[in-house]
Amino acid sequence: MSEYTPIIELKSQKLYYTGVMLNNPEPTDILQGINVVIGANSSGKTTLGNILEKGWNFRTNQITSPIGKPKVKKIEFSDIHSLPGLNVEYYQQRYEATMNDEVPSIAEILGDKITGERWAELTRMFNLRGVENRKINYLSSGELRKLLIINALIEPVDVLILDNPYIGLDQPSRDILNGAIEALRAEGITTVLLVSNPRDIHPNVTQVIPMQQLTIQRPIREFGSIKWLRSAVMHLFDYAVNVSEIPFPPNEDKEPVGTVMKITHGVVNYGNRRIIDGIDWEIKDGQCWALSGPNGSGKSTLLSLICADNPQAYSNDIVLFDRRRGSGESIWDIKRRISFVSPEQSLHFHPAGDVVTIVAQGLNDTTGVFIPLKPGQKELAEQWLRLLHIEHLAPRSIGTLSGGEKQMVMLARTFIKQPRLMIFDEPLHGLDYARARAARAIINHLAARSRASEGRYPLSIIFVSHYADELPECITYTKTL
Repeated sequence: MSEYTPIIELKSQKLYYTGVMLNNPEPTDILQGINVVIGANSSGKTTLGNILEKGWNFRTNQITSPIGKPKVKKIEFSDIHSLPGLNVEYYQQRYEATMNDEVPSIAEILGDKITGERWAELTRMFNLRGVENRKINYLSSGELRKLLIINALIEPVDVLILDNPYIGLDQPSRDILNGAIEALRAEGITTVLLVSNPRDIHPNVTQVIPMQQLTIQRPIREFGSIKWLRSAVMHLFDYAVNVSEIPFPPNEDKEPVGTVMKITHGVVNYGNRRIIDGIDWEIKDGQCWALSGPNGSGKSTLLSLICADNPQAYSNDIVLFDRRRGSGESIWDIKRRISFVSPEQSLHFHPAGDVVTIVAQGLNDTTGVFIPLKPGQKELAEQWLRLLHIEHLAPRSIGTLSGGEKQMVMLARTFIKQPRLMIFDEPLHGLDYARARAARAIINHLAARSRASEGRYPLSIIFVSHYADELPECITYTKTL
């Protein structure tokens, strides 16, 4: 047996899946071991993963394997909706106790899977012990991702494809996942990791398959070090943004504000489980904060109090824009002055309409309810799409986009309003290295313009990330849970 043993062979020069064509100039092998497919957003990684899992019966695709037809399983973040019995219809639902009676627990969803020794081993490995007793819509994005990986690892497979598996995981969980992938290789299970950041290349990778503009490039199998390998694929990420083209806010908010947000001894409980326990935090006008903490520490729940999504805000001492919460303001008075993007919001965001309309609706303070656009709003949305180099997505429906493409659309929808407070809850989910850098550049520019405007464009920022190198340079304060 040679050092490189193929388990799947892609032989045709053109590969198709649901209307998308990939170029495969030379036959490409998926090798036994750990394969990493890397490329920018829209380069074709997710399509390749779909072909490996479901493209065998396409007449145009010539795919073979030395072991016959291997068992291939692909998972991505949105696969949470495919779990049996899942009935979570919208993002805010998990905060509304009366709406959760029919939402199943993990035990009800997975049934007999949770009774075996493998379940106990994996939940202990991923620090999710006891998760089977929780309702699924109470899990954070990182916890959901770990649950999907655990669910996939319980079932016997020959090839496991993980689409952006690291995003949403804190560093200890990333290390655990790397160890689990090593353990799978020892068990004879091949993994294919679809990633968009060089740092996500597994340290003991068997081969790296670069992708660019829907074309599979020659695999890299010989390399001196993981550092060299990560440097060797940087040419795939040449995207840049011209910050001088960033539009000015469509509406000015010059009302003097001292305190943008203040919570005193904040507490949030779900049943017998305390999510937030006695937190104190104040954000002054113009400040830029990082919010950090491990998976499940309550970051997203805390943000739901600020964004008027969580009814438990009324039982807490919260001040928003110099006004105590519950003193007569409406939810829409709050949302008018806030833009917000998060993985959970994106996960449950399935509106009708094309991408340009979805971005324009970001001006109207709604999540799922569309109202008629005003003159100039669609044109402003088109300007943001051009700025982010995703104008080609304008006529598409959001359900046809890859995870990275959808996240770019959600960021455009968040940027377009430029309100008093912008909240970015892990905003770089699914973005490739260059687009993540561009998103940070936009945030830095908005903050700098605000500081230089002498109160004309006031802006405060909350930015959530597990990694210090993802934080924009404008961040000068940190709150840790």
